[in-house]
Amino acid sequence: MKRLTFILLLFIVSHNSFSQNLESILLAAQEDANKLTESYMAPGMKGLIYGMNSGWYHTAEVHKKLGFDISIGLNASMVPKKDELFTFANLGLTNITYSQSTSPTLAGAGDGATMTVNATVQGQQVTASFDMPSGIKDDLPLNAVPTPAVQLSLGLPYKFDVMLRLVPEIGDKDVKGKLLGIGLKKEITSVFGTLEKLPLHVSVLAAYTSMNVDYAMDGTNISGQNQNAQFKLNSYTVQGIASLNFPIINFYGGIGYSAGTSILKMLGTYELEYNTGQPSPNDTITETVTDPLDLSFDVSGIKATLGARISLGFFKIFGDYTIQEYNTISAGIAFSFR
Repeated sequence: MKRLTFILLLFIVSHNSFSQNLESILLAAQEDANKLTESYMAPGMKGLIYGMNSGWYHTAEVHKKLGFDISIGLNASMVPKKDELFTFANLGLTNITYSQSTSPTLAGAGDGATMTVNATVQGQQVTASFDMPSGIKDDLPLNAVPTPAVQLSLGLPYKFDVMLRLVPEIGDKDVKGKLLGIGLKKEITSVFGTLEKLPLHVSVLAAYTSMNVDYAMDGTNISGQNQNAQFKLNSYTVQGIASLNFPIINFYGGIGYSAGTSILKMLGTYELEYNTGQPSPNDTITETVTDPLDLSFDVSGIKATLGARISLGFFKIFGDYTIQEYNTISAGIAFSFR
């Protein structure tokens, strides 16, 4: 099984369920294949967006000019129970029957349902069968969608911090990816006058993240050429944040808006083989499809965060909990030099 060095999509594309089963969904008619793939992938793609929008701060206080910190953290977006399964009857499938009424999504648990295709291909009635991918919930940290983050924050003049998350393109000929995230935090405590004499700090924050991953399929399951899956994710968040900063511990929180879009494309040619029910050598027929999938997943909503940080000199330990559609736990360490 192929392994990703680009860890943000490790739980999706390095898993047997993805690499061995997802292409088989293409045996359904294109409209049905889109519905099935979208239903299976949605929680994972949404969880990535919510995670990428988390963990941007552990204090509202900005650095002094050219002060900086380096933080290493993990965001875990918890998929609601209702999104661990999907029901076939709700999808409006036209050419498929199934062995059970539901099947796990990517973030669910258990084996996928067996699907039977009855369709017309090149004027002939044909059949085929395939198994939906299984869920990978048991393989996920905290049974949640993980998004690790390594971040550099740098103090600028006029009470600004700029934050950078960067993964240059890494990987190999089979899988490669890159990530860029940038954020800006502006402390506005002085606007409130007498608050400057208190350990309370108030800031506004805006952040944007873009991630691209290309995964080359080997054609083991379905023959073809130039088979490739592309993931593109863009997310952004705007928040008002505050913190109470004491010598050893500080408490922080924020409220704001989180949104993003993730796109999944399956490119290349795929040779789909169907059974005709006729005697050999006419017992099978092959249909070739090109660039069969182009799916988009959108999320948006209000978020609220509450957390705490322990300071041991320049070494910090932080953790917080964000309430949103996919509630998210963030935790990590930071090395801060003001």
